[in-house]
Amino acid sequence: MTMLERKKWASIAVSTGAIALLAVLAGCRVGPRYHAPAPPAVTAPNYKESTVNFKDADGWKVASPQDAMIRGNWWEVFHEPELNALEEQLNINNQNIKISFQNLMEARALVAEARAQYWPTITAAPGWNRQRSSSNLRNSTQANTGQTSTLWSAPLDVSWTPDFWGRIRNQVHAAQYAAQVSAADLEVEKLTEQSSLAQFFFEIRGQDMLQQILNQTVDADQKALDAAQGAYDSGTGDYISVVEAKATLQSAQSSAINVGLSRAQYEHAIAMLLGKIATDFSVPVKPLTYTVPAIPTGVPSQLVERRPDIAAAERTLAEANATIGIGYGAFFPQVTISAEGGFESSLFKHLFDWPSRIWSVGPSTSQIIFDGGLYRAELHQYEATYNADLATYRQSVLTAFQQVEDAMSSTRIYSQQILRQQDAVKSAQQFLDLEMERYQSGVDPYVDVVTAQTTLLGNQETLNSLQVQEMISSVQLVQALGGGWDRSQLPTPAQIGAKVPNGDYKLQQ
Repeated sequence: MTMLERKKWASIAVSTGAIALLAVLAGCRVGPRYHAPAPPAVTAPNYKESTVNFKDADGWKVASPQDAMIRGNWWEVFHEPELNALEEQLNINNQNIKISFQNLMEARALVAEARAQYWPTITAAPGWNRQRSSSNLRNSTQANTGQTSTLWSAPLDVSWTPDFWGRIRNQVHAAQYAAQVSAADLEVEKLTEQSSLAQFFFEIRGQDMLQQILNQTVDADQKALDAAQGAYDSGTGDYISVVEAKATLQSAQSSAINVGLSRAQYEHAIAMLLGKIATDFSVPVKPLTYTVPAIPTGVPSQLVERRPDIAAAERTLAEANATIGIGYGAFFPQVTISAEGGFESSLFKHLFDWPSRIWSVGPSTSQIIFDGGLYRAELHQYEATYNADLATYRQSVLTAFQQVEDAMSSTRIYSQQILRQQDAVKSAQQFLDLEMERYQSGVDPYVDVVTAQTTLLGNQETLNSLQVQEMISSVQLVQALGGGWDRSQLPTPAQIGAKVPNGDYKLQQ
C-alpha cells in the first residue's frame, strides 16, 4: 500500500470515528427523567355527596351507573334546544376562546422555533466592494498604495451546533409541554365560557318566572283593591282597607318593574359571550319550568383524567422538568462546527471561475470557566420552580374534589329545600284564601289579608330563587366534573409538533 493510500484510509478512519463519536454524544441527554406525579390516593368508590350516603334525600338524583360520564356537548343533558343553539354560537364566536386558541397557535410556533435549532444555519452573503488605499502610507509594505481595487464575492457560510448534551432536545420538549398546557388552557376557557352561558341562560329563565309571579300578584292585588274600594263605596268597608290594598298593589308593581333590570343585564352578558353587540341581541321570554336532570358523575378515580385544568398543571410540571435539563446542559461545553466557501474575484466575469474559489472549515468549543455561580443558581431556581409546580398540581387535584363535592351538596340540598318550599307555597296560598274569607265575613281586618299576601309572595319568590340556584348548581357540577372532556383529547407532543398550515397563521381582519 502506497503512502498516499495509507493517508487516504487514515483520513477515512478518522472521519468515521468522528461521526461515530458525534452520534454517541448526540444521544446524550443530561437532566432528570420526568415521571408524572401520582395524584392523591382516592379510596372511596363514590363521591361523599352521593345517594350512597344520602338514601333519604328526596328529590336528589344522580345518574346510574355511577361510572357513567358525560361525553361531548355536556349542555345537551338539559334538553333545551335554545341553550344548545346558543352554546354552538359561543364555541364559534366567543372572543376569549379565540384568544386562547391563538395562544395555542403561538405555542405551536414556538415548538417549531425550538426544533429549528437541530439543523445547520446556512447563510449566503454576496457582495461588491470598491475601494482606494491611501498613497501617504509611510513605511508601507503594500505595493498597491494609492490604488483603486474592486472585489466581487459570493460566500456561503454553514454553522451547526450539535446537540451533544440534549440542550436543544430539552428546549423542544419544554416547548411541546408548554403547547400542551396551552391546549389544556383552551379547554378550560371553553368550559368556563360555556358554563357561564348556561348559568346566565337559567338566570334569565328564572327572571322570566319571577316576572310571571309578580304579574300574577299585581293582578290579584288589583282585584283585591277593586274589592276593597267597592266595599268602601257601598258603605260596608272602611277606607283603611283601601289604603292598605293600594299600598300592597303599588309595592308589587314596583317589584315587577325591577325584575327587568337583572334580566337585561344577563341578556347583555350572553350577547358578549356570543361575540355579539348587546344592542342587537335578545332572548325570548320563557319562564323557568325545568327540573334538574340526573348528572352522570362517574367515580372519583376518574376525575383527575377529566379536568383540563389538572392536565394543564401536570404538563406545566413536565415543562419545568425539561427546563431543569436545560439548566444542567449549561455546565457542558458547546461545540460549533463552521464552514465557509464561495468565490472572490476583482472581475465579475471571473467570479465563478474555479481559481476564484475560497473555503475554510473548523470546529470551535466554548466553556464557561467562572461565572460567579450563575449556572448553579439558575439550576436551583429551576428546581424550586419544579417543586412549586408539583405543589400546584396537587392543589389543583384537591380543589377539583372540593368543587365536585360542593356542587353535589348544593344540588342535593337545593332539591330537598325546594320540596319543602313547594309545601310552604301551598300553605301560604291556603292561608291567603282563608284570610280572605275571614276578611269578607268581617271577622279579620284587611291588614291580615296583606300579611297573607306578603307571605305568599315571599314564599313564591324564594321557591323560584331555589329552583334557579338548583339549575345553576347542576351546571357548576358539570363544570367541576370537567364537562365532556377527558385527557385522551389532549394532543400528544407529536401532534403538537406537527406542521401547521401557513393559512392558520393568516392575519385576521
